[in-house]
Amino acid sequence: MDLQIVLMRRRGEPTRDMNTPTELLADEDTSSLPLSDLGWRNLKYEDFESKREYLKRNNGIRGLEVLSPGEVERAKVLFERDGFVVVKEALDHEQLDFIRAGCEEVIREILALDKNRDGNRGSHRYSFGSSSKTGHLMHRPEWAMLLDLPTITPILTAIFGSSDYIARGGGGDFCLPGATEYQPLHSDSGDRREFNGVTFGSFRDDRDKLTLRDLPCPYVCCNFLMVDFTAINGPTRQIPATQNSPRDLPRRSEEPEWMKLSTVCPAPAGSVLIRDVRAWHGGTPNLSREVRAIPNAEFFAPWYREPMPISMSREIYNNLSDFGKKLARYIVCDSSETIETGYRRNLGATPKVMRSKNDPS
Repeated sequence: MDLQIVLMRRRGEPTRDMNTPTELLADEDTSSLPLSDLGWRNLKYEDFESKREYLKRNNGIRGLEVLSPGEVERAKVLFERDGFVVVKEALDHEQLDFIRAGCEEVIREILALDKNRDGNRGSHRYSFGSSSKTGHLMHRPEWAMLLDLPTITPILTAIFGSSDYIARGGGGDFCLPGATEYQPLHSDSGDRREFNGVTFGSFRDDRDKLTLRDLPCPYVCCNFLMVDFTAINGPTRQIPATQNSPRDLPRRSEEPEWMKLSTVCPAPAGSVLIRDVRAWHGGTPNLSREVRAIPNAEFFAPWYREPMPISMSREIYNNLSDFGKKLARYIVCDSSETIETGYRRNLGATPKVMRSKNDPS
């Protein structure tokens, strides 16, 4: 994400410009092979057996609570305490099948551009949004469906203390089998910064008394699980109670082992991981034989705004619920306009700090 590059530059870490074209090789096999066979490129599943066994024994947040949609107040309590909460049965079977199909279509289109699985968040690891020309996938009905779900809307209303929150967009990520590295811990939001004439973030206290982390939650991301989160298929790791932490994020080499194992598993497919984006989180190895995808919908608090690109067509917007239309009013194009969809030439590229030491610069 663009903000991640900003934070890396602030810490003096090397980055790779997302707008710089890179040589990606087309993959003609993407449309014909089973989805589960599209990973483990240039790697062997068998070589990671000991690491798989270690993760099976040790991975996962101990005592992780997975709530039901009706536990609205408990969801709010856990969210405010930990910076995230997991809610099962957020999607019914029909909804889950619908967005699974959409994810598979998008995944195949992205991988058709990337034969060597270089990824845009590290080897075998991809951001849906960064791949897209709009930065989001709200031009697709599968993603638009996530904006107003009866299982989740009451929880978001409780978290924000109001139903006047708005949609920022939606994307998410996926990691293929063979994503063997840990993604560095990071946060998806920070104080307002300017780089090369572009503004990131909205809050800055010029008195230097407050930061974004001192405020109530400004920005929530809802990641929906397309498969069960297990110990070995790349479950997201979340570091509890870091959403208000003033400490610097640890570099990957400095992370204690417990942080690498602080993963949201087990959790069933159809669940949603609702995150305060300020909380520290990161990707983990997918040593399984299945693709782990977590499409998302993103929301701003009623009092918070950042620049939001137009990412939804009028046709998609017209099919939303009345409340969904209210949420999406800032991301829909005018009736006389169209949006350019498709994928960036380099899929957004991977910041250098997120690349394996074995990957080319």
